[in-house]
Amino acid sequence: MSEPLAGRRLSESNSQLTELALPNDANILGTLFGGKVMSLVDLAGSLAAVRHARCPVVTASIDHMNFLQPIHIGQLVILRSSVNRVYRTSMEVGVKVWVENVRTGEIKHTASAYLTFVALDKDGKRQLIEPGIPVSEDEKRRYEEAGERRRYRLELRDRAQKQW
Repeated sequence: MSEPLAGRRLSESNSQLTELALPNDANILGTLFGGKVMSLVDLAGSLAAVRHARCPVVTASIDHMNFLQPIHIGQLVILRSSVNRVYRTSMEVGVKVWVENVRTGEIKHTASAYLTFVALDKDGKRQLIEPGIPVSEDEKRRYEEAGERRRYRLELRDRAQKQW
C-alpha cells in the first residue's frame, strides 16, 4: 500500500498570466473574441493546476462564463488562477479575468470561470495528486464552495450520461 500524500498549501499554485489584446484575436467591433478569452482562461487554469499536481493535467470541464466587460484591442488581459480544492485525481481551479486600460491604469473585472482539471501519469492514466491545504479564510471559503459546485457538476454529468 502506498503512503498517503502529504499535501500542499493551495496558495503555492496561484498563477498569473498577462497578454496584450491584439487585432488578430478581435472581432469587427475591435474587441477580443469570446473564444480567445476562453482559451486564455483554460491556459491560466492549467498553470495553477500543473503547479499543484506537478504532472500533466487536462481540462475535464469548465463551468459557464459570463462576459461582464468587453476587452478592446490594446488593453492588457490579466488572468489570475488558483486551485480551490483538490480531490483524488482532479481539482477545481478558479480563474478571474481582468482588463487593464494601459493609458489610464483602470482595471475592471471582465469574466470568471471554474474549471476542473485531471492529473495524468506518463501513460495518460489518472494519477493521485497531493491534497490541497486551505490556510487563509478566503481559501477556506473557496474550498467549501468548490465542494458544493462539485456536487452539482457530478449531478449534471450523471443526468447527461443517462440521456445518452
